[in-house]
Amino acid sequence: MNQHIPNIPWQQLTTPYGRGTAIPQLIEQEQYQKLAELIEHQGTLWQVTPWVLLILLKKLANKNMEDVSLQEIELYLAVAQVITEDYLDPVHTVQTMQELLDAKYLWIEDEEDDELGWEEETPKGYEQQAFLGHYYFSHLLLQEALPIFTAINAHNKEAAKDLDELITILKQHDQ
Repeated sequence: MNQHIPNIPWQQLTTPYGRGTAIPQLIEQEQYQKLAELIEHQGTLWQVTPWVLLILLKKLANKNMEDVSLQEIELYLAVAQVITEDYLDPVHTVQTMQELLDAKYLWIEDEEDDELGWEEETPKGYEQQAFLGHYYFSHLLLQEALPIFTAINAHNKEAAKDLDELITILKQHDQ
């Protein structure tokens, strides 16, 4: 998580409901439930997922542990629950998270032809290497935050049950 936050082209990244244009405002307003619906949907992670996690986890590291909401922890848990061992092979994904922002994986800025883009056999940004990258780098970001989740768990009783589950999932993947 020590990596800097790149200029993220939200307009060119997709969610299950369209483009990621609203995400910066949702992050700023701490709309975790709405964000969760945009980064994980029906067991699928989206182009925006690792980037949302990167920003949220950076912010999480600087929060008072008692101030972390249950909705925020539920967001992390929803992502962790869909990442299986099948997605954790670094050989079959892009080499770096930054590569997920290469032009070849980004949607064009004009949304007019989005419907056609989704009708492609493999929509842009969902080719195997990029698709696996959404999971792989999301997993790495959550793994890096494991000490933060553990510390929060000691101070935040409201989210303890979900934190216990999140920590258990992350530790299982770490073995």
